[in-house]
Formats: sequence, structure tokens, C-alpha cells
Amino acid sequence: MNRFDDISVDISVVLGKSEMPVHQLLRMGRGAVIELDTHEADDVKIMANNTPVAEGQVTVVGDKVGIVITKVLQRAVDMRPVNMEDRI
Repeated sequence: MNRFDDISVDISVVLGKSEMPVHQLLRMGRGAVIELDTHEADDVKIMANNTPVAEGQVTVVGDKVGIVITKVLQRAVDMRPVNMEDRI
């Protein structure tokens, strides 16, 4: 058994962002559409434990949605979480 088999990593994909007032969000109902700041052809950000690790494209295979990795970020500045204290 590999010693890494029991390690879990939270993987998430950021499709885009949007800002709106809370009152507008609370008024949204089923079927409402939230417009994002990205386009269909834009790469999405792939995060591992809230740290960017790659970029990719959304794909549909049958009835499943997936991500095709287009770029793996280097282990330097690209992957480091932004800490505002480091910028001072």
C-alpha cells in the first residue's frame, strides 16, 4: 500500500466570478442565471486545497461534465496563494 493512498485533496474548479448585492442574490429563484466574467472559450482555474495548480477547458462526455487540463502551473509564483501581508 502506498503511503499517499490515504491523503485527500479538495479539488475545485473556478468557472468565473460575479459581484452582486446580497438583496439581489436573495431575490433569485430557481432557474435564475448568474452572469460570470468569463466567456465560453476561456480556461477555468483548477484548485487543489484552494491553491491554483492548473487551467483547463470544460468538456461534456455523455451526461458527465469534466475538465481537460490545458496547462499545469509551475511550482513557483503561479501556485502560491496570495497573502496580502507578503505584499507590504
